[in-house]
Amino acid sequence: MAVCARLCGVGQSRRCRRRQRQNQQDQGSDSDMDEEEEERIVGQRQGDVVVGGGGGGGGGGGPESGVATAGPSDACEYGSDHVKRGGSLDRTSTGPPHPQSLADLPPELLVEIFSLLPGTALPNVALICKKFRQILNTETIWRRRCMEEFGMNEDLRKMEVGGVSSRDLYVKRVNPRVKSGRFMKLLPDYEHMDYRDVYTHFLHPYRHILGLWQPDIGPYGGLLNVVVDGLFIIGWMYLPPHDPRVEDPMRRRPLFRIHMWESKKATVECMYGHKGPHKGDIQTVKKDEFSTKCNQTDHHRMPGGRQEEFRTWLEEEWGRTLEEIFHEHMQELILMKFIYTSQYDNCLTYRRIYLPPATPTDLLQPGLFKGTYGSHGLEIVMLSFHETSARATKLTGDPNVPAGQLTLEVDLTRRVVLPDLEQQRNIEELSRLVLGVHEEVQREAEQQAKASSATVRGEAEGACGGASAAEGVEAGHGACSDSCEPGPSSINNPPEAQPFVLPLGVMARNEVYPRTCRQCFYGTGLIAGHGFTSPERTPGLFVLFDKDRFGFIWLELKSFSLYSRLTDHLAHAHAPNMERFEAMLRNMQSWTS
Repeated sequence: MAVCARLCGVGQSRRCRRRQRQNQQDQGSDSDMDEEEEERIVGQRQGDVVVGGGGGGGGGGGPESGVATAGPSDACEYGSDHVKRGGSLDRTSTGPPHPQSLADLPPELLVEIFSLLPGTALPNVALICKKFRQILNTETIWRRRCMEEFGMNEDLRKMEVGGVSSRDLYVKRVNPRVKSGRFMKLLPDYEHMDYRDVYTHFLHPYRHILGLWQPDIGPYGGLLNVVVDGLFIIGWMYLPPHDPRVEDPMRRRPLFRIHMWESKKATVECMYGHKGPHKGDIQTVKKDEFSTKCNQTDHHRMPGGRQEEFRTWLEEEWGRTLEEIFHEHMQELILMKFIYTSQYDNCLTYRRIYLPPATPTDLLQPGLFKGTYGSHGLEIVMLSFHETSARATKLTGDPNVPAGQLTLEVDLTRRVVLPDLEQQRNIEELSRLVLGVHEEVQREAEQQAKASSATVRGEAEGACGGASAAEGVEAGHGACSDSCEPGPSSINNPPEAQPFVLPLGVMARNEVYPRTCRQCFYGTGLIAGHGFTSPERTPGLFVLFDKDRFGFIWLELKSFSLYSRLTDHLAHAHAPNMERFEAMLRNMQSWTS
């Protein structure tokens, strides 16, 4: 007992007392060791004792021939049962014993382990024992959770808010004794906050609304991105650049924000209108769906009434005045959109959308693109790949083809080889190439339909009909003209660029379009009358310019749409798998159908 007390330096520990009692039962002779023998054993352990008698000098275990060493703490950890008769050590002991449970680990190691756990599991960890509950009060753990789960990299003590105008962050406080007012910054009291409160009362309760969403605004749709920005969660409505500058960056407008003014309370504010933030509310309708509500809609009104509100909206939405828009039909479309969208007063329902998954065989990286749509201006589409086809789905729409509809569908097995520049300028020649492929596709579809109906009539008759239909399909593939080549090139193996020019008579709202392209494919575009009446798919030409731009020539409309990639970083937006993404696409079409 004295040996363990001297080596630990803190008196007898519970472990030492327990092990001594065990030694008194198992090794009775060890209790007869005198003080001189104990001192000799201590001296051997502190002086690098030779374990087992082997060493470089081949000697018999003197202090000067040490090979394996043991420190003072080892004797306390091992107990007196490792000290054998005659002063030799137990040959089976090679180091400290392994911890018997997680609670035996040092606090600094537990902090590192707990920092790796998801924040949702930490409350259960705190219920295990008092030691774990005390360790979970460490700020390092919760700061790491805030950083890794929500991308919150700022220090609470040095927090700065981005993405919010100075007008929203400052309020004027007038002192009656002083003629001039002074400004106070409307920032949360960070000095009295900790990361655990931020995670528990702010980030975690609203984690389900982070990511991309589509608002239910009739045919117009939209794109909302909810992100963590400092101690704010902000819902940004993405707006296309002003027509026709399709390659300009996206514009953003805040619709709502959530923040912490007090240590354990989060506040929702509506950002719509021109009088600054005001009271709002957020409700979770069901999984992957939530709604916002403004509690002070009078903040949306302007002194000049609806006319002033319309002029302000027009400048923000289109970057021009109504007098600068000479096309009468476009004026009607703009006025119609203002009347329809302004009636919601920022009381909207949002449904979650995902970015499309990517594969190495994709023609280009899937994602979001801005595209020109004639008098409807710029709209946002989502490009995705599905085995042998590419699809562009509208996220924003118009009264003719609403949001959620499949605006473009491209057959990647029907590659079209463009003629020389002189023939490209001839719309008749381009139409002949594309319509030839279109007729071929229709013939194959009819043959497959006949084969299916023959199979229903009977097994024998169906087998015969199926064989003849299969021969017809093969013949149809073989009849592909020289201008049609099967098979696309992947993004990792792009073909060489070739000259490209728009045919004469084809309208393009963007005068500057690429003069070279990499590949062209047969595709169809969706057109419809006002109110999505009489929708039909019309043939056209899909033109791949580079990894960030593509176009589509609408042959029937004699117009051209240019699409440019949306390059903003969009967190919490990737689809878990392809099945989940395709289910989302089907739901989007049902929302507007």
